[in-house]
Amino acid sequence: MGVERYDIIVIGSGPGGASLAQRLAPSGKRILILERGDYLERAEKNWSAQAVFVDGEYQAKETWTDSRGEAFSPALHYYVGGNSKVYGAALLRLRERDFSEVVHAGGISPAWPVGYEVFEPYYAQAERLFHVHGLRGEDPLEPWASGPYPHAPVSHEPRIAELAQALKDIGLNPFHLPLGILLDERNGKPTPTSTCIRCSFFDGFPCLLNGKADAQVICVDPMLARYPNVTLMTGAYVSRLDTDPSGRTVGAVHVTREGREEAYSADVVVVACGALSSALLLLRSHNDAHPNGLANGSGQVGRNYMRHNMSVLMAILPHANDTIFQKTLAISDFYFGADDWHHPLGLVQMCAKSHADQIRGEVLPEWLQWLPGMPFEVMARCAMDFWLQAEDLPHPQNRVYYRDGKVHLDLIETNPQALSHLKRKLKDVLSRAGHKALLLERSLYLGQDIAIGGTAHQAGTARFGPDPATSVLDLNCKAHELDNLYLADASFFPAIGAVNPTLTIIANALRVADHIGERLK
Repeated sequence: MGVERYDIIVIGSGPGGASLAQRLAPSGKRILILERGDYLERAEKNWSAQAVFVDGEYQAKETWTDSRGEAFSPALHYYVGGNSKVYGAALLRLRERDFSEVVHAGGISPAWPVGYEVFEPYYAQAERLFHVHGLRGEDPLEPWASGPYPHAPVSHEPRIAELAQALKDIGLNPFHLPLGILLDERNGKPTPTSTCIRCSFFDGFPCLLNGKADAQVICVDPMLARYPNVTLMTGAYVSRLDTDPSGRTVGAVHVTREGREEAYSADVVVVACGALSSALLLLRSHNDAHPNGLANGSGQVGRNYMRHNMSVLMAILPHANDTIFQKTLAISDFYFGADDWHHPLGLVQMCAKSHADQIRGEVLPEWLQWLPGMPFEVMARCAMDFWLQAEDLPHPQNRVYYRDGKVHLDLIETNPQALSHLKRKLKDVLSRAGHKALLLERSLYLGQDIAIGGTAHQAGTARFGPDPATSVLDLNCKAHELDNLYLADASFFPAIGAVNPTLTIIANALRVADHIGERLK
């Protein structure tokens, strides 16, 4: 079997892999992007709440096993653009303090080996690349920035503007949620030429109009159109990475494509499959030089998996909420603590409006007990929806691994008090702001229970650091034990903070790309 050679091979076309590749494309180097999925089909069902949220139409048809031996389906999406095809496009910077050690009720969030100042210029570049709309100065915990957001914030619709003012009136600091979105608006309305039309099918849905700033739309498609030195192969499952006899260099990338076994090689190989799939690739690439998995001399590959402690709360109001595009507001006042709880709580942000099919598909018995006479359509019309996330702490037993030929994902609950107190604070502030409501906890997101199957915010599994004994990657995200292997997704995170991880993934990918570019000059 012949081995075709490239300068750079990037495995995975999500935000990390795609951002890194587009950064290196102008160099003229031959770049091969390997994506196990295909393009996500643009079809009417992209905007079906039943298909997306209840049936899990677009998630991978895989079955994994949890620590109790029970099977579940992970919320992974194998498409060009990766999980960003269905993400909510909330693109926030980690707080500056997140890069330091933080004491939580559940334990310690470790310090990063580099500070915020290393990431700041790349955060700015990532915001420009992904068309982030926001407003500096509103978020009280926003870290310092070298410039304004590249685009004005997405405007609040009247009901959300009322909520924002009511929260301000009780002393909070609600802010416009930074969003990666291809929206041009005037007076709160999309312009006639705006790609995004401010519909209710944005958060969690594939965008039928390509108005979401996802990795395919922002990076892959423009790059392929402009740079003939870049090749994208879809349907290309990377089964393993082989090293040369020294064990120091990845010599071959083995691919299964259209029923054929193929192999490729490159001066530099970048793994960007997502924290879970990247760890699994390294683990199944074990050989004599790396008996416990590639780059796993520390034993840390697959460990310290984090995914945020998350909850979706649906507030049922006594009156209709006619908001269409609801995902425009966030609250960080309780991020590092509250007046009645001194440990960090986390972030509250609006999420997409609940659709009747979602509610019908995940209805719980207690909902019917509390609301016996309310049809699902009315429940959806009176709903205001919030996404809550608290920091999940790294734990070595929270890990993904193979056993008996099956994928296992073990989770030990960390820091649960933070999310409980965040729910309590949200209920309290809504009541004080005049939005007293019945809060119902949604059980499904993209067809999965958030506790185990909700892998959208996957991070950890191959942490970076200066010590090869305790980390997998060096500070440039190169594997300590290999000379040409890099990772460019959230697997490098030593801690996850409580903001959505995607902007940090993109920023780091641009940082790693600059390092690789210098190396290959």
